[in-house]
Amino acid sequence: MKALFVYPEFPDTFWSFRHALKFVSKRASLPPLGLLTVAAMVPEHWEKRLVDLNVRRLRDRDIAWADCVFVSAMAVQRAAAQRLIARCQRAGKRVVAGGPLFTAEPEAFPEPDHLVLGEAEGALPELVADLERGEARRVYIAPAFPELDRTPVPLWRLADLSRYATLSLQYSRGCPFNCDFCNVTALFGHRPRTKSAAQVIAELDALYGAGWRGGVFFVDDNLIGNKHRLKAELLPALIAWRREHAISGFLTEASINLADDPELMDLMVRAGFTTVFVGIETPDAAGLAECSKSQNANRDLVADVKRIQRAGLQVQGGFIVGFDSDTPSIFERQIAFIQQSGIVTAMVGLLEALPGTRLFERLQREGRIAGATSGDNVDGTTNILPRMGLDTLREGYRRILAHIYSPKHYYARLKTFLCEYQPPKLRNRVTLADLRAFVRSIVRLGILGSERFHYWKLIVWTVLRRPELLSTAVTLAIYGHHFRKVCRLHVL
Repeated sequence: MKALFVYPEFPDTFWSFRHALKFVSKRASLPPLGLLTVAAMVPEHWEKRLVDLNVRRLRDRDIAWADCVFVSAMAVQRAAAQRLIARCQRAGKRVVAGGPLFTAEPEAFPEPDHLVLGEAEGALPELVADLERGEARRVYIAPAFPELDRTPVPLWRLADLSRYATLSLQYSRGCPFNCDFCNVTALFGHRPRTKSAAQVIAELDALYGAGWRGGVFFVDDNLIGNKHRLKAELLPALIAWRREHAISGFLTEASINLADDPELMDLMVRAGFTTVFVGIETPDAAGLAECSKSQNANRDLVADVKRIQRAGLQVQGGFIVGFDSDTPSIFERQIAFIQQSGIVTAMVGLLEALPGTRLFERLQREGRIAGATSGDNVDGTTNILPRMGLDTLREGYRRILAHIYSPKHYYARLKTFLCEYQPPKLRNRVTLADLRAFVRSIVRLGILGSERFHYWKLIVWTVLRRPELLSTAVTLAIYGHHFRKVCRLHVL
């Protein structure tokens, strides 16, 4: 069996970092970890190839080579996935589709020959056996949330690692919380299931052995969902591993209660974590109660963010407007929170109702679902009918983005962060790619860019006051260029 694994392209979104990647000569932020893991699950005697449409085009001869095409996608890749499936089927190829998009909305995709719904560990073995017998049925459903102790090391040899800015690794699936807009628990459950520390180290060894020395993103939806096992097993193993291996560091996602545990933050920093994405959502207590974001309630969220920053972790933040409890004052409150907190990478989106969530079910009963979600909650669209009115919501949303990503306010927020941040001591080396990115930032931002005054003011301040953070300052300045481009092209 010749299996072709194809990953559809992402649109130009906030998280694509497409305009920032040009500074470091990369084509995509992250590789298709799910497909590479699935490739490691299918029989060794199968011939396998990967085409990530985010780093290269799919050629007719790629499709002609294959007996079967495996496609995985998220909601934001919907249109690209539909085009890809149609093209492969016109060529007469069998298509197997799986992943979050197809699991959440299987009825919307009658085209694939086979659907794998749920996690591959629970459904793929049966599909593979049936394919080899020539008796495969159309739908395979994982019977439960499988343990991760048998999940293999991704088949990294299929990917051109030089095309990516960061590589990825998964330690856990599931989240103990119950936010009503989030489909993580619908897809992966409330009980965080984890790999063993030995499995994670084996994956890091594979990346290191392949020559990777850059950053690694732990793509868990909530790394600290099982804090006991994280602190007792994984983080000590990572600390020991990094004594012998020099890479750029780790990024991840976690809930705000990370700020309550100084020991955990210290262990994460010692293990090499530098950045954490946190779902802040809203500074409004009524909005947090409405969406059941209990872990964020009754807190001084600005103080929590600054506590994490001072511990040595950069905080990236997710924010939402469009809750039923939101009034027009929410837009200025969001702006004030973002600026005061020093969250430089602030992803503000319109509330969307994802299939499988409690929010979707409630709004569907109320007749307030306006269509399919785009999967990109920073494109200025939403699939719900908001209480405050769509025009008011969109105008307020535009006002937030115009403010927080204007050069004046973006660079002011960046400086606020640099004043708080206590960077970990990592064994990072300055590479030729880093130097090229710096030179390109000087030309694009410091000479040609409309933000050149703010850019040079930041560079001079950093050199004089926080010289150890110059690389961080330049990187975040480049991110700002990307965010402004996305906002101008798709929202403003």
